[in-house]
Amino acid sequence: MVTIPKPTNLLTKKDFQTDQEVRWCPGCGDYAILAAVQKFMPTLGIPKEKIVFVSGIGCSSRFPYYMNTYGFHTIHGRAPAVATGVKLANPELSVWMVSGDGDALSIGGNHILHLMRRNVDIKVMMFNNRIYGLTKGQYSPTSELGKKTKSTPMGTVDHPLNPISFALGAEASFVARSVDVEAKHLESVLEKAAQHKGTAFIEILQNCNVFNDGAWDTITDKATKADTVLRLEHGKPMLFGKDLKKGIKMGGLNRLTPEIVEIGVNGSVEDVLVHDQNDNGLAFLISRLERPNFPMPIGIFKSVERPTYETGVHAQINAARAKRGAGDIDAMLRSGETWTVA
Repeated sequence: MVTIPKPTNLLTKKDFQTDQEVRWCPGCGDYAILAAVQKFMPTLGIPKEKIVFVSGIGCSSRFPYYMNTYGFHTIHGRAPAVATGVKLANPELSVWMVSGDGDALSIGGNHILHLMRRNVDIKVMMFNNRIYGLTKGQYSPTSELGKKTKSTPMGTVDHPLNPISFALGAEASFVARSVDVEAKHLESVLEKAAQHKGTAFIEILQNCNVFNDGAWDTITDKATKADTVLRLEHGKPMLFGKDLKKGIKMGGLNRLTPEIVEIGVNGSVEDVLVHDQNDNGLAFLISRLERPNFPMPIGIFKSVERPTYETGVHAQINAARAKRGAGDIDAMLRSGETWTVA
């Protein structure tokens, strides 16, 4: 965990806004995420010229246009490769990657896997609306089984990918989930991600009100979210429901199966699992809690420290320079078996 000092002369949200027209559909969840990020960025105390936003292709990938920082709008699925290059070229930069469930987990699945296993110090915000929005409503890797879309009129037969389980399996050192309309929660998660040294993967549940409206209604509706959302807090029992009267405990034949208990009825607080974000196995188990049988976990699933990719690469570069000198490209090109054409 890196402690970021609080600056005395903060920038403001307005400093991170651009003169570009924000071109998302009215009511899109992306507006709420953009507002949260622009509000959060000044708290980092990092000059705008040392912040870079990199995106791929999709609605979410318009993000760099709307952030008054450096940015790259790259090609489909390749944002992780470009972001890695940026971080390797200048490790002092704060690099943020923005992608969608289709961009990141379909054509970009291989690229984002290697970004996470390498532990490049990049913060990944993956917007998950369970649909392809920019191309007008085809099913995505996270669309639920049986989802009827323009590309699956009889319902998809694909089993959906779980982004959190995927990130944990790829050995991301920081894995979290938040929601577009939960501004305070999202800003808190972003702050923890910024403090983390290494790849921080944040799934942001986001509503596409045109092609998949209401995808997350049960966890955002005030009437239902107390029973449908589990807020993860390190070192605290996994309680949820009105007045926190429900919890998750381990049961079954080998006490390896998650179960819901009601406090004071068929269980006590002492029976309930305590969240430990340092435990990768526990994080994976929690990631498998699926609706509608269990509440949707949000918060930080995992946060552990391990060496970053760019640190190792630059250590090798420095070791090579110490042994062989700074090098001379012109001398290298003229060395060995070379010849002159008259």
